[in-house]
Amino acid sequence: MELHSSEDQIYHPTLAHSPANGETAISTSTSWLSPWLTPLAYFLGHHFLPLFFGQIRITGQENIPAKGPVILAPTHRARWDSLLLPYATGRCVTGRDLRFMVTISECQGLQGWFVRRLGGFPVDPQRPSITTLRHAVELLQRGEMLVIYPEGNIFRDGELHPLKSGIARLALTAESSHPDLGVKILPVSINYSHPYPEWGTDVSIHIGSAIKVADYINGSVKQDAKRLTVDLANALKELSHHESIITAHTFAEMPNL
Repeated sequence: MELHSSEDQIYHPTLAHSPANGETAISTSTSWLSPWLTPLAYFLGHHFLPLFFGQIRITGQENIPAKGPVILAPTHRARWDSLLLPYATGRCVTGRDLRFMVTISECQGLQGWFVRRLGGFPVDPQRPSITTLRHAVELLQRGEMLVIYPEGNIFRDGELHPLKSGIARLALTAESSHPDLGVKILPVSINYSHPYPEWGTDVSIHIGSAIKVADYINGSVKQDAKRLTVDLANALKELSHHESIITAHTFAEMPNL
């Protein structure tokens, strides 16, 4: 998911409270969790994914905050990411449900019907509306777990691509609008043994240490967002490097046939 907008639009302490350009305050009905579909989806995912994939290796689950506002910032390697993230960090592990900021195209048709009832809400990547951003801030103020893909798109080359600054600005906005809110960003590296995952593909999910957004508020909008984005990128690179070491070690231990 990619966010494009001006600095003043994204990073403003009163964004979550004051209407802009005649818009009314955001309603919590913009996204919701169906009381029957959500637990069913988690149940099916918990039992189906291990059957579809080969080995699913997950590390760092102890880094997931038990409560409070969290932005999961995963690498984006396949559409399967949005099913594996709840499997690795959702209600079966933490008792918490995930919210997803997704592109408008993903909220259309039958897929959109499911997405909206499983906590997803749309954003126009080219022109994110104030209403959408307010809703994202509101979710964080309520202590929810929000998923935003900082690379913006799916990349299958296994390399970390430049991060969009929107995720940092959104996090800073939420923290600035509510002192001591305690927003955290959780870097997550997702990798597959095949660039186009299929039956039997191995998956590795590494969850890094939480980044405290409050530590980056120093009064300079551009610099605060830049530092946070750089540190998030470094954390994701470190997780990817960790995966490379594990993979190399695994192959080294395999006996010669």
